[in-house]
Amino acid sequence: MSRILNLISRKLRRDFAACRRIDGLPVRTICCTSRKQGEQSDASSALRKRWKDTAETVIIGGGCVGVSLAYHLAKGGMKDVVLLEKSELTAGSTWHAAGLTTYYHPGINLKRVHYDSIKLYETLEAETGQAVGLHQPGSVRIASTPARVDEMRYQMTRTHWNVTEQYLIGPEKVNELFPLLNINKVLAGLYTPEDGHIDPYSLTMALAAGARMYGAQIYNPAPVTGLSPTADGKWDVQTPHGTIRANRIVNTAGFWAREVGKLIGLEHPTIPVHHQYVVTATVPEVKALKQELPVIRDLEGSYYLRQERDGLLFGPYEKMEKMVLQDSWVRDGVPPGFGKELFESDLDRIMEHVEMAMEMVPVLKTADIINIVSGPITYTPDLLPMVGPHHGVPNYWTAIGFGYGIIHAGGIGKFLGNWILNGEPPYDLIECDPNRYGKWADVPFMCAKARESYGYNNVVGYPKEERFSGRPTYRTSGVYELLKDKGSMGFHAGWEQPHWFYKSGDETGYKPSFRRTNWFGPVGRECQLVMEKVGVIDLTPFGKFIVKGKDSLKLLDRLFANTMPKVGLTNISHMLTPNGRVFAEVTITQLTPGEFLLITGSGSELHDLRWIEAEVADGGYEVEISNVTDDIGVLGIAGPNSRKVLQKLTDEDMSDAGFKFLHCKQIQLAGVPLRAIRISYTGELGWELYMDQKNMATVYKAMMEAGKDEGIDNFGTYAMGSLRLEKGFRGWGAEMNCDTNPLEAGLDYFIKLNKPADFIGKAALREIKAKGLKRKLSYLTLDTDDIDPEGNETIWYNGKVVGNTTSGAYSYTTQQSLAFAYLPLELCSVGQKVEVELLGRKYPAMVTQEPLVLTEPTRTRLQKKAKSKS
Repeated sequence: MSRILNLISRKLRRDFAACRRIDGLPVRTICCTSRKQGEQSDASSALRKRWKDTAETVIIGGGCVGVSLAYHLAKGGMKDVVLLEKSELTAGSTWHAAGLTTYYHPGINLKRVHYDSIKLYETLEAETGQAVGLHQPGSVRIASTPARVDEMRYQMTRTHWNVTEQYLIGPEKVNELFPLLNINKVLAGLYTPEDGHIDPYSLTMALAAGARMYGAQIYNPAPVTGLSPTADGKWDVQTPHGTIRANRIVNTAGFWAREVGKLIGLEHPTIPVHHQYVVTATVPEVKALKQELPVIRDLEGSYYLRQERDGLLFGPYEKMEKMVLQDSWVRDGVPPGFGKELFESDLDRIMEHVEMAMEMVPVLKTADIINIVSGPITYTPDLLPMVGPHHGVPNYWTAIGFGYGIIHAGGIGKFLGNWILNGEPPYDLIECDPNRYGKWADVPFMCAKARESYGYNNVVGYPKEERFSGRPTYRTSGVYELLKDKGSMGFHAGWEQPHWFYKSGDETGYKPSFRRTNWFGPVGRECQLVMEKVGVIDLTPFGKFIVKGKDSLKLLDRLFANTMPKVGLTNISHMLTPNGRVFAEVTITQLTPGEFLLITGSGSELHDLRWIEAEVADGGYEVEISNVTDDIGVLGIAGPNSRKVLQKLTDEDMSDAGFKFLHCKQIQLAGVPLRAIRISYTGELGWELYMDQKNMATVYKAMMEAGKDEGIDNFGTYAMGSLRLEKGFRGWGAEMNCDTNPLEAGLDYFIKLNKPADFIGKAALREIKAKGLKRKLSYLTLDTDDIDPEGNETIWYNGKVVGNTTSGAYSYTTQQSLAFAYLPLELCSVGQKVEVELLGRKYPAMVTQEPLVLTEPTRTRLQKKAKSKS
């Protein structure tokens, strides 16, 4: 141990002596002669090129992501693609990256990004003639605790229905693949063949060669000094060499992304963090191996390790309290001239992980350290990049915030290129939507979350995960103070919203698990409350827009596949993409003639608003759109006794005849003016009450007081989720999204192909209907034990993968697990038996007639029908 400490210490002293200080921090300049020559030639040739005054797309930033986008756009046929790089290609985070490539990602959609990246990298050298330095020895994620083994089983079922190979292997196989491990610490491994690493510099240069080959122009050094929108929706991009008028601009500027955003008044929530990795000299035991070692990720030690020539390279992720944010760059900007510099290494920060690495890979104890790299990489609050068009700024796109830019570059370039060329995203990637953040994601929140995300990089990834740093934001509802200590809060688009509530004797707090945990019993209690008595839920996080004006009906008829409701009525409507996929689900109420209230999910607020505003701009509609999400609070009340409670507080007739299902009225409740809509996502008798935020507490207290005799109490979103599944209600983002069309999702009732308006996606949907479907959404009941489906699990039939679940829960009313799932048509018949994989075990499941529990309006209608017959 002392030997490695001394070696590192001497190395750090040499580094420090070679440092120059920028922004008060020691920064080491790296001289790479072979790279500099090529790049300097590239820069000088760019200055001799004829300057283009116009472009279809201008990409700002020449790291691997920006160059990949230029490559994909040009290859896709776009004629005028220009990339502007302020200094040298790869400057920033690309050049010093460790270059890891992996098919693995815990999320579903990003697996596809990783897959597309690696498949591109495998063929790029043959296509461009430029070597990329791709190594594919595979990778192994190490499990050394039982919780990690469960996590790997959880991830296996989320991978089996995807195209990537992945295997859960035992210690013997792990040892065979990586014979230098201390196998006594290993319980299992998640093995992904063909993972590995690539040289970031060579990759970027190959992508640049490909971009040029297909006609893109790359200018450097060409810093962007100004961005000015034009009256016709284009951009004037100013540089020292001249101005380019672009139809669109794409910010791919890495840790300069905030500065580019500020040029047009945006504060992107991205921040540089210090990341370190260590490179050893030749290790005799490594050199003696006959084949390259796979990359390992020791999750408990929170580091990755791979072979680097005949030595080793390993990089740790320090804990929250030790990691370093470069927050001064957020405040003051990136220092002028910073591009291919590094920060001073900090041994104290990584020593805990160095020691853990030595225990797991003992040959490190005697290895000589030849380099410690400490450079800036960019984080967003949730560690996911921000990819796509940005709300509020027409024709401004982003591909920023990449903590793992090398593995994302190829796939994101393809994804974004397809979107720009074809007018809609090629598949669902809403978790990377730049519009998931609003003004609530301020600098203190961003810093707290980035610190948390870095420090929690390798924590166990449980379902229903919650993280608590930076909370609450200013987005708290009018009843937050009344509820915050009564239950377990969830975080939804900046809002705090109760997931479930505590009672005496409950095990309180956040207790994550892959199996049923402390909330299971209380959620059942809340479901029973709603089914038998009356419950109240805070629904304030809904996105809420008012659309009004001369062309409001015309606009909405173009955007939505359903007919628009008449004044005082409400319906469920869907926005489709041009190819007929489900872009959004929205509840629409016509409040007064030509004035509509649109309600969408909390995570879809700016996602949906951007789509709507883009259509307004493209179609020249005369409308006024207001985002009233923060102004209006929403309380839901549901259950057979809900009518009694409300009737005590209003003179309005709340009877079934006086206030019909899907009707909206302006009423006074406890003296407070509000809008009441008779609708409930629990499927039970209920209303949603829309009011000024400042009046929420008054209305809530009045309802709780008035409902004492009716057994009123609180319920949360977990109970609502279970109840909506029992009723067969689809959820956007699960049963429907940009990967599905409404016909296969069973949304036929809401799709009016015969309505006169030519709604977006109508022609494509008619074509889909004519060709026939290949799969359909099915309703499954499962025979499980202490575990329930969540969604994205693999479905098996006769030993083969045949589909996937989309969401799941336990039905407390019918006492069984249930799930929605996509299955091929031949397996969709009621009574069809399949298997659903949960934590490595295949549980029997059966296609069931939906819903398990009839909705209250249906039950009421059937009761009336039965009475009339009798």
